[in-house]
Amino acid sequence: MSTLGSEIRRIGIVGGGRMGAGIAEVCARAGLDTVVCEADATAARAARERVAVSLERAVQRGRLDRISAEAALARLLFTGDLEDLADRQLVIEAAVENADVKKEIFSALDKLVEDPGAILASNTSAIPIMTLGMATGRADRVLGVHFFNPVPVLPLVEIVSSLHTTADTAGTMESFVRETLGKTTIRSRDRSGFVVNALLVPYLLSAIRMAESCFATAADIDAGMVLGCAHPMGPLKLADLIGLDTVAAIAESLYAEFKGPLYAPPPLLRRMVQAGLLGRKTGRGFHTYDRG
Repeated sequence: MSTLGSEIRRIGIVGGGRMGAGIAEVCARAGLDTVVCEADATAARAARERVAVSLERAVQRGRLDRISAEAALARLLFTGDLEDLADRQLVIEAAVENADVKKEIFSALDKLVEDPGAILASNTSAIPIMTLGMATGRADRVLGVHFFNPVPVLPLVEIVSSLHTTADTAGTMESFVRETLGKTTIRSRDRSGFVVNALLVPYLLSAIRMAESCFATAADIDAGMVLGCAHPMGPLKLADLIGLDTVAAIAESLYAEFKGPLYAPPPLLRRMVQAGLLGRKTGRGFHTYDRG
């Protein structure tokens, strides 16, 4: 029997980076028992600190009261052992954007998550859900649940069903995201990039090509789109915020599926990723940032 969205109370998150920590925070603030699994104990401690800093920032900005912030942190368990997710009703994978890594995680989760009705979801930005579902013996219970950065602030979640995902699984997940987490959902078929990134990433790549050709500076490209098109953020600053490694990975996935030149990562993007110039998270991308 399926689990109704309102009955999902035990959540597992695989990956405690920026996205995983954000999803964990949103779940904990919704009153859910949430376990975050990282690669090891050191990474788990870093994930906890990431959530604690975000909660404190929400308090300082008046978005959350201190009692609620402390209660949310208390609902979170951080671990380096994947087996601590065995009793979860929903596990959301938020690991690095690499298909082989994600398939390995889904295969492991399939073996250890005890409830056959549990949902296994991926926060992937572009990797086809079918690829991940077929790494398990329960592809009907696998789907995409793509949050946006910063997760505690942005309201949208894409719900992505593969050809195997049942309507019941998708409906349960949509109900959970809307009613329990208070997010807005849109649905997408299982194609690389889904809705948002299939439209967004070619735009970002076009801006990168413009900078690469020295047609305009990064500052002028961003100013043009903010002041001329009323975008809240220019494309190169947005790419820096997403992470240039993530932008490149999404572009690779889009190009592999559609073979269109507009999806191909520009050489400059590849070189910046090779150099570790990944944007805001490393302090330098197309712009520079204070990491303190």
